[in-house]
Amino acid sequence: MQLQVARIGKPHGIRGEVTVQVLTDAPEDRFIPGTEFVVEPASSGPLTVSSARWNKDILLLGFEEIADRNQAETLRGAKLFIETADLDEDDDEGWYEHELVGLEARVGDQVVGKVTALNTAPAQDLLMVTTPEGGEILVPFVEQIVPEVNIGEGYILLTPPDGLFELNSEDAAASGEEGKA
Repeated sequence: MQLQVARIGKPHGIRGEVTVQVLTDAPEDRFIPGTEFVVEPASSGPLTVSSARWNKDILLLGFEEIADRNQAETLRGAKLFIETADLDEDDDEGWYEHELVGLEARVGDQVVGKVTALNTAPAQDLLMVTTPEGGEILVPFVEQIVPEVNIGEGYILLTPPDGLFELNSEDAAASGEEGKA
């Protein structure tokens, strides 16, 4: 399986460097010289990093296959992917969205929904859980509320604080609107 780590922006300078929108939380590990990326569209790749540097808060990449600004311009909008099989399997730090989406969300033995997305945010990540009724609940992805993620058996265990599921429900939102004048 492939994981997108960046999207190429506009060329920078005349030597073939490009700006990239970084989509990984570990750019210092992903964009090192010699790293080869699968590219979408496939006609633009594969690409091998020859240089990586920061210009203020923008990452600039050079590729072995790209010699000048004209070639760099053809990469605009291309997506860079890595093979997840190449990732360190000993990484116990977290999960990727594709590993979590589709897992059952359980409170005890009761299934309360399915994970449909992972929203990453600066403060904390949020799991989007869709209930059997079609409602969407945002669950803080922290150990106190999600103490167990079992990819092998296809579920996450939740210990939500009182009111978490009711707070996000449409009935609660509707009753809250009625009380406002």
